[in-house]
Amino acid sequence: MKDLRRYLALKYIQYLVLSSSNAVSTLLGLLGSVYTVILLQSAKVSSKSTAVLISSLAQADILVFLSLVSDVVLGSFGASVSPTASALARILLTANTHVSCVLLSCVAFEAYLITFLPSESRPLRTVRNARLISRVIWTLVAAECALFLMDDHLRASGASAPSHGPLGLLFQLSSTAAALLRSLSYILGILLRIINVYIYYKIFFSMSPR
Repeated sequence: MKDLRRYLALKYIQYLVLSSSNAVSTLLGLLGSVYTVILLQSAKVSSKSTAVLISSLAQADILVFLSLVSDVVLGSFGASVSPTASALARILLTANTHVSCVLLSCVAFEAYLITFLPSESRPLRTVRNARLISRVIWTLVAAECALFLMDDHLRASGASAPSHGPLGLLFQLSSTAAALLRSLSYILGILLRIINVYIYYKIFFSMSPR
C-alpha cells in the first residue's frame, strides 16, 4: 500500500538518513506511527510478514511518547529527580532508535528476498517468523538498555560503589560491557545504513527499465 510505503520512507529518513532526531521528525514519526497502527488494524493486512514488522516498528514509537511523559512528569518534581528523568528519557529514546533501525533493516532485507528470491524465500517469510524476529529484537534491545541503565546508575553513585570484592568486579564488568556495547551500537548503525542503501540500490535498478 502507498501509505505504508510513505511511512517506511519517513522512518528511513528519520532513523537512517538524519544524523540526529529533531522535533519535526519526531512529531511526524509519532503521527505516522499512530496512523499506521490504525491502518493495519482496519485494513486487516496483519496476515503478511512485512505488515507484522511494520506494526512492530510503529509500536516502537510508544517509547518516544513514554520518554516525553517521563521527562515532563519526573522533571516537574524538581532538580533532585531531573537527572533520573533525563537518564530514563535517554534510555527510552535509545531503545526506540535501536529497535526501529533493526526493524527497518529487516523490512529492507525482506524486500530484497521478495525481489530476487520470491519463491525460494517464501518458507522464511511467514507471520510466525516475523513475530519471532520482532520479539528477539525487542528482547535484545531491552537487555542492552538495562545494561546502560545499570551503568548510568553506577556512574551516578560514584564513590559509594565498591571497588574491591565480587561487587567491585561486577561493577567493572558492567561498565566495560556497556562501553563496548555503545561502541558496537555505533558501528552497527553505520553498517545498517550502508546495507540499507545497497539493498534499495539493487532493488531500484532491478525494477528500472533496461
